[in-house]
Amino acid sequence: MDNQNLNAFIAVAESKSFSEAANLLDVTQSTISKRIALLESKIGQKLFDRIARQVTLTEAGIELLPRAQHILNEYESALQAINDLSGKATGTLRIAISHHLGLHRLPPLLKTYAQEQPDVLLDIEFMDSEKAYDQVMHGRSEIAVITLALEHHPNILSQKIWNDPLRFICAKDHPLSKLSEPQLSDLANFPVILPGLNTYTGRIVQNLFQSEKIPLKSPMSTNYLETISTMVEVGLGWSVLPETLVNQLHVMPLPHRTIQRELGYICHTKRTLSNAATSFLQLLDNERVSQKNA
Repeated sequence: MDNQNLNAFIAVAESKSFSEAANLLDVTQSTISKRIALLESKIGQKLFDRIARQVTLTEAGIELLPRAQHILNEYESALQAINDLSGKATGTLRIAISHHLGLHRLPPLLKTYAQEQPDVLLDIEFMDSEKAYDQVMHGRSEIAVITLALEHHPNILSQKIWNDPLRFICAKDHPLSKLSEPQLSDLANFPVILPGLNTYTGRIVQNLFQSEKIPLKSPMSTNYLETISTMVEVGLGWSVLPETLVNQLHVMPLPHRTIQRELGYICHTKRTLSNAATSFLQLLDNERVSQKNA
């Protein structure tokens, strides 16, 4: 099967849109349509249903998707393996990075890597940690640097680099800021703004309150921590945020309520990493040792 046709198929399947797929692959929508038509002709089956502007996979499309992803991953791995025979780090390194880490932890490391490995093209996608985890699971990224998952998967190698303490915060003029030692039950009387339950950070906080059978009041949700910080600052609710985002906010002292996230990298145990990926992991491991000795 032609790789361009498979790429078009995967792009449409994942974006659920022919126009979005065209944008992703930097081609025209008519080109995407032609590639899908060629693939359907080759297979002899319709791959997509288009009803009321909704694009959904047919049964044949559902069967083809994981196999198409596997074919392209194997093809790219073969090309990378050939390039790696030189022993040098070359080619494209696909990394998925969480928004927060991309802003607050990784810029110096990425700069160092770019200087040390000028022959490597960094293809970086910034996204939620959960989506980045999925990128590695399905072979679309070699490495992800994220908030580490609460559960462990046998096919995922997970390595912690940083501890990320979380702080209970509110606006400086919020009623909770007046309490010298607020309790979880006090916080539950006011609206809270948290990342969604689909995020590792949101689940850490929700689990804490659920363990003591304390319901949270009218929780608002957004997965962007910087947005949460702004919403808290204007008094819309309290939250739990990393120390890097509490500068203009009141930190509530909750005795014996220390919670934290673990930040680090993941990669797939069954994927042979490129020289470019191996050299990047070495940089991250050096950072881990540095943090441990600090």
